[in-house]
Parts: sequence; structure tokens; C-alpha cells
Amino acid sequence: MYDKIAVINQNADHKKAAEDMAKELSLPIAVNINDFDAILYLGDNGLFLQENKNPGQGPLYIDFVEGPIAHRLKYGGGKGQMIAKAAGIKGSYRPSVLDATAGMGRDGLILASLGCKVDMIERMPIIAALLEDALKRAAKHEPLQEILVKIELHKCDSLAFIENITVKPDVIYLDPMFPERQKSALVKKEMRIFKNLAGTDDDSDNLLQSALTKAAKRVVVKRSRKAPFLNGMKPSYILEGKSNRFDIYLT
Repeated sequence: MYDKIAVINQNADHKKAAEDMAKELSLPIAVNINDFDAILYLGDNGLFLQENKNPGQGPLYIDFVEGPIAHRLKYGGGKGQMIAKAAGIKGSYRPSVLDATAGMGRDGLILASLGCKVDMIERMPIIAALLEDALKRAAKHEPLQEILVKIELHKCDSLAFIENITVKPDVIYLDPMFPERQKSALVKKEMRIFKNLAGTDDDSDNLLQSALTKAAKRVVVKRSRKAPFLNGMKPSYILEGKSNRFDIYLT
């Protein structure tokens, strides 16, 4: 776990924004970065988190305009993707989706790109700040604007949000942090940073139970292929890929 995290602006233009972010996240402004385990940097290219103990690993930075997620939006397979089938996308039907464990926002963005209205929830304040920054930057990129109007980010606790739902979403989507799904260096870096920020999703079992009472049609749980069922509950059916699977619980 990170014991000490601070915020710093990379240039004078972002000094006020860095001060506002530090206040919002209840973090100090860094004077000497070596005094901290990790630093949130705010600059011209947006917000990113850099570990001091592993500077060679590179920063945690969410980018929807370029990189792997942008490539997937263009060439990922559209409605043929397993996540689309798991969510129940078929023909002209587009379910409303509550992504209760948004994290880096990739899966929610993919579902929005396929036409779903997506509410993202991220409870870890720093991850939520990184995701919010990425969405704001992406909103300035015209090709993504049609997708982003379908997304709303909620920076709060997922369990409390779900329990207070009055209008049920068609789908509640869960992607718990633990166990790790892939072996790539990128995912391992992200998982390590996530765990250092907030530990594991120890309440995932409770989240599934609550989701089952609030989803209008289904709950979708993303798991590594060989991971046990969440809360030991066998799903209605399973879609399985090479490394991941989707457990679908029809409500």
C-alpha cells in the first residue's frame, strides 16, 4: 500500500489546478517528491500517477485517444466482441449498463461505443480522478464525442450506489480487481498500482448479491478463465475466451 501520495504540477500553468486536485483528494502538494511513495503529476498531457519506487515501470495514465483502447475501438470487432454478447447486445437492442467497477474505463467505453448508455462507478478517488481526466481529454477529440455523451462517471462507492438505485439498469457489469486476469506487464503494473491504492475488492461477493436484486435483465461478471465463481454462485451461462470469461447471471 502507498503510505504517502502527493500532487505536483509540471509547469506553472497547472499550479491552480494541482492545488484544487490536492484539496479534492485530501493530498499534499509535493515539495520534495522523494518524500512520497507515488506522485500525481498534472501537466499539459493530463494527469498521471508515477511510483517513486519503480520509476522505470512508467506512469499509470489513461488515454482513450491513442494507444490500445483507440485501436480496439477501430478494429475490435464491434457487436461480435465477447463483451457485446455478454451484455446481451443483439440486432438493434442496446441495453443500459451500470459498470460498477469502472477502473481504467476500457470496458465501459467499448460498450458505449456499441451504443449502450453507460454509467461508470469508480470508488477509488485517485483512479476516479485519472479516469475523469481521460474522459475530459477524450471529449475534446471529435471522433469520440458521440461515444462519450453516452457515459456518465460517478465517483462513489458502488455498493451504496447500487442499493439506492430507483431505475434499474438492464445490465450491471462487474470486473473485480482480484484475481489477476492476464500475465502482460501492462496489466500486472496496473493491478499492482490498484492494489497499492486500495487493496483488493474484498466486497465483491456482496456486490454481486446486491447487483442481482437491482439489474433488470442480467449481471455480467468478468473473470480470469480459471477463477472460481464470484460468491461461489454458478452463473446462468458462461462465455469463455482464451484468458478471460464472462459469467452471466440472468435476473
